[in-house]
Amino acid sequence: MFSCYGSDFPQDKKNNVVGELKTCSRVIMNADAKDLIVDKIYTGSRLGNASDDPLPALLGVSRGGGFRYIGNRTALEDLLLVVLKSNFNDPDWPDHLDRETGIFTYYGDNKKPGKQLHDTPRGGNRILTHLFAGRHDPDVNTHFPPILLFGRAGEYRDVRFLGLAVPGAQSLGPDEDAVAIWRTGNQNERFQNYKAIFTMLDVPLVSRDWLADVKNKNAADSKHVPRPWIEWLKFRKYHPLVSPNSLETRTKKQQIPDNSEDNTVLKSIYNKYKNDPHGFEACALEIANLMMPDICKADLTRPWRDGGRDAIGEYRIGKGASSIQVDFALEAKCYDPSGKGVGVKELSRLISRLRHRQFGILVTTSYLASQAYSELKEDGHPVVILCGSDITTLLKTKIGSRIQIEKWLNSLTYRSAD
Repeated sequence: MFSCYGSDFPQDKKNNVVGELKTCSRVIMNADAKDLIVDKIYTGSRLGNASDDPLPALLGVSRGGGFRYIGNRTALEDLLLVVLKSNFNDPDWPDHLDRETGIFTYYGDNKKPGKQLHDTPRGGNRILTHLFAGRHDPDVNTHFPPILLFGRAGEYRDVRFLGLAVPGAQSLGPDEDAVAIWRTGNQNERFQNYKAIFTMLDVPLVSRDWLADVKNKNAADSKHVPRPWIEWLKFRKYHPLVSPNSLETRTKKQQIPDNSEDNTVLKSIYNKYKNDPHGFEACALEIANLMMPDICKADLTRPWRDGGRDAIGEYRIGKGASSIQVDFALEAKCYDPSGKGVGVKELSRLISRLRHRQFGILVTTSYLASQAYSELKEDGHPVVILCGSDITTLLKTKIGSRIQIEKWLNSLTYRSAD
């Protein structure tokens, strides 16, 4: 056998390299035989560099970046396959997959100031415009590039297959599913990027046979085409992959942010309001508005006669003349995220003040203690819980970066109900 190693190359290093090459070879040789199964992890080599990326061998796409594709990005009809890969760890651009509803929120690839909206190295934002224009074009019903979503799995460059996606959602119109949003950089430079909504289809497995037909420009006519995908292409009918949470309650760990960036945001809110409870009540009401935009009327109660409620208001169900208003009461608890949680006593205070046909909202920078959470669920009380991790996720999604969140907090004012 021909050897490329010099005579002084250590034998143990030779063995390591040969072993890694064999691993990489197995990935490449077996890739064509692998179906894509939702939530399965696909591994690459272990060389510690960009070649560890399994997607090129798995799907024949390029290495690196969030947008990968097969075909030509200049027009929708020339795109054969689109692969979206997200690390889900960018605090300024928080991609998010809601597994309970099957809705995936994805931010485009113009993430730094200094470039036009579509002037990105991989042309990701241009691809997004093609995808969403095609989604709303009734004549686009014979060809559309399948969209495969992958997330970072944690080890080396391994990826987890998250499913087959299509642009938009059944409830969203052409002005809502892909919008260009403004952001401000660290030096106050303004620039735009896309925020796009996708629906994950109820397709547990994407077969290798269909992927072969996709690459041969036969995605729609393939006998292996997933039914939810072809029904979307022909009729724009959405079959989302929904997976309701089986957990009745959330643990403390699930209610507190699990990364330093979010913890910093939450701690800054606590520090700002820990000596100003009425100020936090105003902040909590604004946070509730962000989560529930159909709150149509709300006011803070006066501190000396709040009756166990920090704010009261009305929530609109339905649209226009057919809508109805439902009363709610809000309780706000500015507790140290690293300290105690909201207990049974505090929760009971809110529940006892709820009137007939009212619901409650509890907003806290901490968490709801396990006993209180269990009693809330067991007794079926209509109370929405907004804990620490809910707050940071919501603010990142609705407001933006940590700097923008701080500016938003400083802009808040409050007034009491008469």
